[in-house]
Parts: sequence; C-alpha cells; structure tokens
Amino acid sequence: MANSVEVNRAAALAGVAHGFLGRRGGVSTGVHGGLNVGTGSTDTPAALAENRRRATEAVLRGATLVTLYQVHSADCVTVRAPIDHTLRPHADALVTDRPGLAIGVLTADCAPVLLADAEAGVVGAAHAGWKGALAGVTDTTIVAMEALGAQRDRIAAVVGPCIARASYEVDRAFQQRFEQADPANERFFVDGREDHAQFDLEAYVAHRLAAAGLTRIETLGLDTYADPDRFFSYRRATHRGEPDYGRQISIIGLD
Repeated sequence: MANSVEVNRAAALAGVAHGFLGRRGGVSTGVHGGLNVGTGSTDTPAALAENRRRATEAVLRGATLVTLYQVHSADCVTVRAPIDHTLRPHADALVTDRPGLAIGVLTADCAPVLLADAEAGVVGAAHAGWKGALAGVTDTTIVAMEALGAQRDRIAAVVGPCIARASYEVDRAFQQRFEQADPANERFFVDGREDHAQFDLEAYVAHRLAAAGLTRIETLGLDTYADPDRFFSYRRATHRGEPDYGRQISIIGLD
C-alpha cells in the first residue's frame, strides 16, 4: 500500500532514508483528503494512524515514527528511543543517531528541513515556520547534531515543500521583524500590493543554513499553496474558508 505514497527525495541526501511527503497515497477524505498525518486536525484517529503507518513504511520500512507537538519554537529534542505519541515533546526539531527511528516534522506551508551527516550516522529534522526560522531552529538542530558526533562541514540539508514567495503575502510589520533582526533580510522580500510584500521563506531558511556554515544545501522549490493536488496548505484552506486542513510529513532515519 505504501507504494502509492508520493515520496519526494533530494540528491543531497542520497544514501540516507528520507522523504518529503505530500497528500498523495493516504486514506483520509474531505478537506483532509489524502495522506493527512496531523493529529491536531479533526480527521479520524483510524485514518491518521493508517496514514502515519503508510508514510513511515514509504521512507524507512519497519521503523518507529517519532514526531513532536510543534509550537513554532527553536527548540530541538535528541531522540534515543521511541516516544509515545501522547507524550511527544513540545519542540520543533529532532535529531537522532539511533537506527530504526524515523524522525518526522509536520507542515502545511511551513518549511520542513531534513539534515544528515551520513558519515557520522546522525540525522535531523526541523519544522521551520517563519517564527522558528527567525528564532534559529535550524541552528539549534545543527548544534544538537554536533553533540551526537556530526561535523558541520559534512552536514547536508534540504528544504522541502513549503509556501513559495509568489503565494506568501505579508504585511510591513512582518517584514520589519526580519529587518530588525538583520537589515540584510530585506532581500527576502519583494514589494506586493500597497503596504504588503511577498516573502521567500525557502530562500530565508536556506540562507540560515548557509550562515551556520553548511555547504551542501538543496531546495526542492515545491509550493504547497499552489499545488492542491499534491500538498496541504493552511493558507489555501483559510483563503477557501475550509473548516480544517491536513498536514504532510517529512521523515528521515537511519537503517
């Protein structure tokens, strides 16, 4: 059954079990139609459990999936053993060096980031919405990977499907938050309609990875908002007036 799940992979993580999944291949229906894994949604527990199983099997067969209660922070958790889903930590990134654990982050416009030092056998996954990205969630993930033996100059990182600049309109107050943190962040915004701009989240996250010293960085360039057949999108659901929305998952692990 997992063969029907669409798995987007990246050249930078070749040789490491990973996948950026969308909505294709799941059992959910209605506004959650497809591979919805968001236990915070109003989807049925049975559908969510089956979708999470399919997602895990599509990336790392036989692995145990570990996810988080995501709160748009810069906090990262080191995972050494399976974690009961009802006890999942409040954080936005995970790292592990333990084979058989599939670590995953959920998104619905935010940027998923998967990282690996294949030589050291250390992987990471980060949920980088604008708040977490600005707060440095990718930086804390890299530091946590180093604590497990990874070397910064060997870490490869990939930014997966997220809302693209053409779809991400923000107001000037939003832009000012980024420019107050670093005036050079102005380059991630282009003028839109009056008193608004278009923000390039993918490029900003890639910049933060590069600024942290990573040299192997890949971006998939997949717009969650503009592709309803393949991806869930919080902003698209909001614009359509839908009562809820699904979440997709990005997973990485060690065989």
